[in-house]
Formats: sequence, structure tokens, C-alpha cells
Amino acid sequence: MLLSALTITILAAAANDAAAFAFVPSRVVSNKDTALYGTKVGIFFGTSTGSTQEAADLIAEEFGDDVASSPIEIDEIQGSVAAEFSKYDALVVGTPTWNTGADVERSGTGWDEIYYGEMADLNIAGKKVAVFGLGDSVSYSENYADASGELYDVFESLGCSMLGATSTDGYLHEASKAIRGDKFCGLLLDEVNQEELTGERVKNWVAALIGEGLLSGAGTAAPAVSVQSPAPVPQNIETEVSVVEPVAATQAEEQEEGFLGHYNSLTDKTWWVGNNGRSSLVTNGPPEMHSTLTKTNTRISP
Repeated sequence: MLLSALTITILAAAANDAAAFAFVPSRVVSNKDTALYGTKVGIFFGTSTGSTQEAADLIAEEFGDDVASSPIEIDEIQGSVAAEFSKYDALVVGTPTWNTGADVERSGTGWDEIYYGEMADLNIAGKKVAVFGLGDSVSYSENYADASGELYDVFESLGCSMLGATSTDGYLHEASKAIRGDKFCGLLLDEVNQEELTGERVKNWVAALIGEGLLSGAGTAAPAVSVQSPAPVPQNIETEVSVVEPVAATQAEEQEEGFLGHYNSLTDKTWWVGNNGRSSLVTNGPPEMHSTLTKTNTRISP
């Protein structure tokens, strides 16, 4: 009996010690774990003053470094964009807006230098992408975070699976080129007028992205696959058009002013940007396939 009582006492003490010192996993993992599971999400940003980098840091922290890369400035990877993007299963990309009111190249960052050059040749169809952006919704209330819309459109035109749309409720803007349908095309932040909401907005957005499947099926990024024949050389086609019939009644006035088409032969999609800078759409196939578009002047550059 004495031995049994002693044994029970020791087991109870051991159980209490185990509970007291139970291991609680943190977001930080070892290099070995990271190598095993792979970094799934690449975070890329453009910035002029550093504010977008700060937002990127918050997003990366919310994902955790076992899931997301350290934020990478787009200026640092010009010339190797394809190789860098291929390292990740999904991308989170961000931009400020400086060229307010511009039709294209609105960010005022390194994104503008690669949108219609290096990025036009990317073969990333199907990659999951989410966009975030910064802007001033009071001083530039009619052009709030416009560059985020262009960033979204470029990736969508490449055939990417776009995630992360957010509600426009609670913002102070009057208009934005970053609105698609009745939502923002991604996470928009206002560090000038609503800085106190940034943390909660980031937390909710990251949770929503995970819920939408940003990480689903993700693991170590797939290695490059060699092919026996060279890939087709893409052609960038710029087309100025006049619209005979409106695609939608709400867009009739904008489309009558014409669009500028950007064709990507790898994804076989054409991205149309309104000449007034207030609308855009993506269509399948080259511009000449669309019978509603006439008076087409096409310039093809290799």
C-alpha cells in the first residue's frame, strides 16, 4: 500500500508539472520546419515613403513567418520577377497611389516600370493573388487608392485567381478605381485618416484570405518544369477602339470614349483600360475576336 500511494503521488506530481510546462506553439518555426513545409505566400510591395512597407510587415506578421515571406520591395527584383514569383504558391502584392487621376502607371513606384514590360511576359495563370493598397480617402476622396485597381487588373489579365475583395463600408472616400462591382478589389488602408483601424483591418483580411483558400493545396513551391520545345514568344498588342454597343448599361458612357487593349498571348486574354481611366475589363482571346469593337488600330510589338 505504501508503494502504491507513493507511485500515485509521483504520477500526480508529474502530471501537474507537465500541465504547468506544457508547450504552446508560437508562429515562429525552425529553419528545419520551414524547409520541410515551404514558404507558401510571397509578399511584394512598391513604396515611396515606406508606409506600404509598414503595411506589408503587418500582413506578414499576421500570416506568420512559417507561412509568408519577409516583404520584398518590387524595385529589388526587376529583371528577375518571373523567377521570384515562381518561388511561391500565392502572392500578396501592395502599392500606394501617387499619380493621382492617371489612367495607367498610377503607383509612382517600381510597379509602373514592369506592368507593361516585364510582367506582360509572365506565365502565372492560376496563381492565387491578393492585392492591398494605401491611399488618403479625404484629401484624394475621388481617387482613393486608385493604383490598387491597376495592380489588380494587371494580375487578373495574366489569368491569376484573384482573392481578397473587401467591403467599402466604413471608408471616407467618394470614388475609387479600386472598386470592382460593389467591393474594393483588395484590402485598402488609410494611414492618414484611419490609422487606428489598420491593425483590425489587416487581421480580418488575412483571416478572410485563409478562409477563401489562399493556402489551400499550398506546400513547397513547385519546381520549374523543363519542356522539349520553347514556349511561344508573347506579343504585346495595344489597340485603341471605339465601342459600337455598350457591354453594360452602366458602362455605356465610359465605353463610348474608347479603350486601350493589352493582349497577353500566353494567357490568351485581353485587358481593356478605359481611355478615361475609370473602367476596365478582361476578355478572352485577342482584340479582333470581339465583334462589338470596331475602328481598331492595332500596334504589335514583340
